Amino acid sequence: MKRLFGFEKEDISSWHRLVCLLNRPTDPASLGIFRFLFGMMMALDITQERGLSHLDYKYLDGAPVCRFPLFNFLKPLPMDWMFFVYFVMFLGAVGIMLGCFYRLACLMFISTYWYVFFLDKTTWNNHSYLYGLIGFQLTLMDANRYWSLDGLRNSRKRNAHVPLWNYTMLRTQIFIVYFIAGVKKLDADWVEGYSMKYLVHHWLFDPFKLILPVELINLMVVHGGGLILDLTAGYLLFFDATRPVAFFFVSYFHCMNSQLFSIGMFSYTMLATSPLFCYPDWPRRFFGRFPEFLQPILPFVSPAPIPSSSCVYPKPPSGFKHKFRAIFTILYIMEQFFLPYSHFLTQGYNNWTNGLYGYSWDMMVHARSHQHVKITYRDGVTGEMGYLNPGVFTQSRRWKDHGDMLKQYATCLSENLPRFKISEPEIYFDIWVSINDRFQQRIFDPRVDLVKADWSPFRPNSWLMPLLVDLSPWRTKFEEIEGSLDNQTEVVFIADFPGLYLENFVSEDLGNTSVQVLEGLVNVEIVDEKKNYSLQPGEKMQIPAGAYHKVYTVSEGPSCYMYIYVNTTEAELQRNFTKLSELQEKVRNGTETEPLPLELQPLITGLDNLDSDHSVIDPVVRLFLKRQKRMQEVKKRREASMVERFQRFASKKYYSIRRGFLMTAIALRNLAVGLPPLEQLTREVAYANMKEPETENDQDERLNDEVGHGEL
Repeated sequence: MKRLFGFEKEDISSWHRLVCLLNRPTDPASLGIFRFLFGMMMALDITQERGLSHLDYKYLDGAPVCRFPLFNFLKPLPMDWMFFVYFVMFLGAVGIMLGCFYRLACLMFISTYWYVFFLDKTTWNNHSYLYGLIGFQLTLMDANRYWSLDGLRNSRKRNAHVPLWNYTMLRTQIFIVYFIAGVKKLDADWVEGYSMKYLVHHWLFDPFKLILPVELINLMVVHGGGLILDLTAGYLLFFDATRPVAFFFVSYFHCMNSQLFSIGMFSYTMLATSPLFCYPDWPRRFFGRFPEFLQPILPFVSPAPIPSSSCVYPKPPSGFKHKFRAIFTILYIMEQFFLPYSHFLTQGYNNWTNGLYGYSWDMMVHARSHQHVKITYRDGVTGEMGYLNPGVFTQSRRWKDHGDMLKQYATCLSENLPRFKISEPEIYFDIWVSINDRFQQRIFDPRVDLVKADWSPFRPNSWLMPLLVDLSPWRTKFEEIEGSLDNQTEVVFIADFPGLYLENFVSEDLGNTSVQVLEGLVNVEIVDEKKNYSLQPGEKMQIPAGAYHKVYTVSEGPSCYMYIYVNTTEAELQRNFTKLSELQEKVRNGTETEPLPLELQPLITGLDNLDSDHSVIDPVVRLFLKRQKRMQEVKKRREASMVERFQRFASKKYYSIRRGFLMTAIALRNLAVGLPPLEQLTREVAYANMKEPETENDQDERLNDEVGHGEL
């Protein structure tokens, strides 16, 4: 048992023996290396995923922005003070990395980190939650006993033992991340391959396509492989015999995730946790292989750890602090196993997923797509009705899926709309969502005024519409229908509740749109014609383009129908592009002898050689050449060498981090001595915004995506 688990049965036979076990003196080397790596990852993360590089875009000081804190009383500080908060967080992360004033550094990091975390639920995810947990754990641990500046200043801390519970807590936390994520993937949608099926088209899975069809790659590699790895990784990392195999698969898994998802430093942080499962003295053996002239700057390799009051030795016996730490360790581990299944307490957060997503470890289990979002307001005094652009007054996109955020958004809208002469506004949301390739259906009741609607974190959400799980078997039929259509024909599957209707507008670009009933009964009203048509299962009708129509569900149960349409404008454009491409090729190879008309000459000369006032060029030709240029740039990037890719990556990161630090310096100066003249401030911000010319457009697009300007 000791060979397998590191302790004997007698060590857990009594409370006293358990306290001694959890406080057993242990080599601090592995913990010290992890502390260094975690602090470094968090310092990098603050400038990127935490948002330091675009903080002024995120908080928009003084602008009427709707926000989504965990507690409604939480508000962001003025802009310069928010930069100060991030500066304190960054200093804390660097202090953790260097082990400098370690306990203070941990407090600086976690206090500011959790404030920023609670300030915005829209940025919550499991790995951001994990960072906060690890920061909290490190605050309680003696992780500055190895390879730290505190050790250089204080000989009692240098290379001193740490209690075993330091490793126990971290190892158990990482085990929970893997194992609970695996248990959550036992969900039927994941097992059947519906959750992340879009991933199979990523280039990382191209090697598998040489031996397996796409359907099997999706089912066996993406979903089956992810399930098995999460369920087994924690166990395989723990045991000596299986640890090398676990290191390979876990490292491969996280390296793939770093390319598949925009998840910041999470993949690299998880890679840094893997060595925690090795013997605690592994850094001594590892760095001992380096040349002797490097030893002065490397961690300790030879001296044995010295005794520490944090540990229990044969004499003296354990004290109160050792018992308290043992109790805390056990309670913390129990709490971490309980929280992912505590959603029966916070029922108001349950919206087709298990509540507050950030601490559930149900990573990537649910994939959503939104087909239709409509916000209707009604003036409570005049009765006037109108519509709002989805995303107005906010930068977030996640409010569409969460009832608590929707309630906050409605309250915020009701506070802002009176500025536009809308009195006592009522706000109604009609949001259509498909989860894991099901029908598009409403998630919230569109008849409820959410300004006055009741919401509590401890009661079920009364205006949440139920997920139509009985219709899930239709997904197999969806694949058959989609497979029978040509490349230019699109289809959208809709399910609706009795007594409700879908109001829709068919764009003039969609010149060939029809609706066909799959199940239930519907009435289709063409608004302009003031006519109604009844449809039964299997029946279909053409929908006029450029006009509104309504589809009423008149059956006793839910109705299911589908829109089939062709984007005729896009299809015509593609045909024109094909003709232009053929003409361009003929001119280049000499088979086209007739001179080109003036409006087609840019096919040869290109757009770059045209004067800005050149208005003769055909708009389709202009669009064709822009698209061609964009495709060439994409091809160039894909075919770039590793050196060129690294240079592009490094340059992108440099300018992003550079902006964050320069804007922080400006904010700290403002707090210290006051605002400079506006002209000077404008020049300073312009200097901070400087970008590499080749990547300026790419960074602008990325920044717009980060702050959600696409929905404003």
